[in-house]
Amino acid sequence: MVAKINYGSSLYGALAYNGEKVNEGVAKILETNKVFSPDDGTHNISACMQDFMAYMPSHVLTKKPVIHISLNPHPDDTLTDEQFSAIAREYIEKMGYANHPFIVYKHEDIDRHHLHIVTLAIDERGKKINDRNNFYTSTRILKELEQKYGLIPAQMQKVKEVFRLKKVCYGDGENLKKQLASVIKPAAKFYHCPSFKEYRALLSTYNICVEEVKGEVNGKTYMGLLYFATDNKGNKVGKVFKSSLFGKSVGYEALQNRFKASKEKLKEKHLAPKTKAAVVGALKRSATREDFRGNLHRRGIDVIFRENVEGRIYGVTFIDHNNGCVVNGSRLGKELSANAVAEWFDRPHPELSDSVQQSEKSNLSQTPTSDEDSVLGGLLDLPLEDHGTDWEEEQFRRRMQRKKRKQRKL
Repeated sequence: MVAKINYGSSLYGALAYNGEKVNEGVAKILETNKVFSPDDGTHNISACMQDFMAYMPSHVLTKKPVIHISLNPHPDDTLTDEQFSAIAREYIEKMGYANHPFIVYKHEDIDRHHLHIVTLAIDERGKKINDRNNFYTSTRILKELEQKYGLIPAQMQKVKEVFRLKKVCYGDGENLKKQLASVIKPAAKFYHCPSFKEYRALLSTYNICVEEVKGEVNGKTYMGLLYFATDNKGNKVGKVFKSSLFGKSVGYEALQNRFKASKEKLKEKHLAPKTKAAVVGALKRSATREDFRGNLHRRGIDVIFRENVEGRIYGVTFIDHNNGCVVNGSRLGKELSANAVAEWFDRPHPELSDSVQQSEKSNLSQTPTSDEDSVLGGLLDLPLEDHGTDWEEEQFRRRMQRKKRKQRKL
């Protein structure tokens, strides 16, 4: 089991991050202390905030009175809610926060179910509790809990995770809305999509279709989005979900702003040229679409071909999972436009022998990707296995880190 410990100044931010997940049905409250929790499974963030503030001293002597901890078991550990609760309470007690107001959440929006604990890091005088040895104390406690509950020990080494979300699978018994949310929200945050077409292409790789809708209310025109699940052939299945069910962050207005910001990021961070270099290299070694798809996949890039009824390519989109770049071929240059790619495959390429293509596969399999080549490189400094990351949690952690840097400058 691995613990991530973050100190911060925003109590509301920590409660809202977890509370929104509870109200979306992808998390639940397991334990509380000195904090009221409704029996209906919802989370009143404002009321919870007031309960916490009742124990907050009037004069706080630290800029970061809030502690937000996540406890992450190994993905192969199977724990009941009762076991999760027992582990959380024992951890909190041994860390010295048993008499503080706290709330324990269980996150279920990714396969690796895990806990989040929000509490106060100050004493009754408003002074910050000594946290000098917290890392070592936490590590010792977790080792004791692993032995007591028969958990798989954490391997204390850096492990790079590949950002891969799970495809929606209609009819597998899992809540469809929950599946859609687990893809839509992190995808909108991580990937850089300059337009709605590219965003739509991105979601299609996870068996999700999104459509724009127009309407009129009291004489005013509005724009909205509808999300559908699809089967592996792209056919719509199941019920339709309005974007409002997943929050404003994946609604029409928010995504329009993200598209604009993505265009700027692609320029500022020079992400598109990196993707283009990889795509051009793969194309030069590909005689067929299948070769091209395989060569790109080994580079961490997916390609989506859009074809007419005759099978002619009229659109191509590249999704670079290394840096989150999602772009149509025409954005990368004329040589990667749909027409140019289609013409490439229409021509014979006898110079591309099987031995050359096999050599390419071998070289790629033996050459690891540098962490510096990925947007996520260096982001994960904790030993999580390659089983899926809670990317909203990582976004929260990154915001906390940015606040730290700003405060240091002041």
